[in-house]
Amino acid sequence: MSSEEQKKSANRSRPTTDEFRAFVASGWAPRPTGLPERTTAAPYAAERRAAVSAAFPGERLVIPAGGLKVRSNDTDYVFRPHSAFAHLTGLGSDREPDAVLVLEPTGDAGGDGDVPGHEAILYFRPLAGRDTDEFFNDSRYGEFWVGARPTIDDLEAELGISGRHIDEFADAVGKDAGAVTVRVVREADAAAAALVDKARAGQGESTDHSEVEPRVEAMHQADDELSAFLSHLRMVKDEWEIDEMRSAVEGTHRGFDAVIADLPEAVRRGRGERWVEGVFGLHARHHGNGVGYDSICASGDHANTLHWIKNTGDIREGDLLLLDAGVEVDSLFTADITRTLPVSGTFTEAQRGIYDAVHAAQEAGIAACKPGNRFSDIHAAAIRVIAEHLEQWGLLPEGVDVEATLDKEHGQYHRRWMVHGTSHHLGIDVHDCALATREQYMDGELKPGMIVTVEPGLYFKADDLLAPPEFRGNGVRIEDDILITEDGCENLSAAMPRSADDVEAWIARIWSERG
Repeated sequence: MSSEEQKKSANRSRPTTDEFRAFVASGWAPRPTGLPERTTAAPYAAERRAAVSAAFPGERLVIPAGGLKVRSNDTDYVFRPHSAFAHLTGLGSDREPDAVLVLEPTGDAGGDGDVPGHEAILYFRPLAGRDTDEFFNDSRYGEFWVGARPTIDDLEAELGISGRHIDEFADAVGKDAGAVTVRVVREADAAAAALVDKARAGQGESTDHSEVEPRVEAMHQADDELSAFLSHLRMVKDEWEIDEMRSAVEGTHRGFDAVIADLPEAVRRGRGERWVEGVFGLHARHHGNGVGYDSICASGDHANTLHWIKNTGDIREGDLLLLDAGVEVDSLFTADITRTLPVSGTFTEAQRGIYDAVHAAQEAGIAACKPGNRFSDIHAAAIRVIAEHLEQWGLLPEGVDVEATLDKEHGQYHRRWMVHGTSHHLGIDVHDCALATREQYMDGELKPGMIVTVEPGLYFKADDLLAPPEFRGNGVRIEDDILITEDGCENLSAAMPRSADDVEAWIARIWSERG
């Protein structure tokens, strides 16, 4: 609905004459007359909208895509629509900044493109005519600068929903103010939320702050309920979403193979973490939209900084490289996979000891991934194995055993070496469904179609005087993407080796093939 304002100086204005306008508008071949095919995502997006419609009968629901964000001065970041908007429309990478999806209550099933009880209407900025200044003069939206956008007919054909010009949105959202409840995904677009608030202001006549403020708070709470529902809606994936996730994992596997092949070059060149980041990013961008999150390319002690995304360090022989990276495909679904690789091709004895402990913990976590279990069971299974190894190594305080450290009220000593959780939901967002309630998420039951990560780790900082000297400066994490099935689970990233022996063989094979 509203993009961040770009700051532009008058000294960069482009002179335009009436004569030039007439000239630039002429001499173009006719535009193609065919319409795009319906996307494969369209029927699945319609089913998702139907679920939303059933949950909020008779209400006007506003789901903005969000606007362009300024990277610097007059240049923007590549646009990424809000996840709820992408999920309910099927539009993915770099599609329709400033657009707003409105589910308009109808009280009946409607026709093609409608959902029961609501008509889906997409307000967006359609293709401008060649006789407009926008066509040649608008560097942010103009066809000369950023390419042609779809027409309303194009988008209706592509998505199977009604299209309107974005200029009509303000009037539409305020229609019948007071007679219909309106909710908005507030965090997606502040300007769209402000228009909704303006429309809702007429629903109460009082100007007494003691009455107005509770009413505003209640409306914002209603918006939060919509956001939470849309987040929870993504927990169980349909077959189309699962196929997208398989593609993301496949692309990620290719990227890891390429990184392994180029490890000697990363060592040779210096600043090797950046080299690894670039190699993986090349394959991510080629396979899909790009990386699903900033890649963690952490060598040596950097692996013990959990979100190390600076990637400024050297990669040295004898180090472990912790690579946490995922390809995001064009639909915005992303993989999230971590492998810890011995840069020299083989683990030292100490590195292998740490790695085997993490691998055992991951095996326990994956075994807990089955329908009927709780999401929290995954972490509980993995962290118990971590605690057992720490006890065997004598790292827990004197008198503290496994049960004592797992005590959430008085223990938790093991978290010195594994501070993070073992799992999260995965999908359009790398940490997907994050607005769901605790009951739905942490305490929620695992169901077929859910995709979660299992990613235990052990991290021994170089300056940790409680860690054995041979452990210090080594961090290990192993992460896979797990689909819950009817009778257990499927490791979507199982083709990527995990055990210490298999990882060494993986590196040896790729280096041998490279020659």
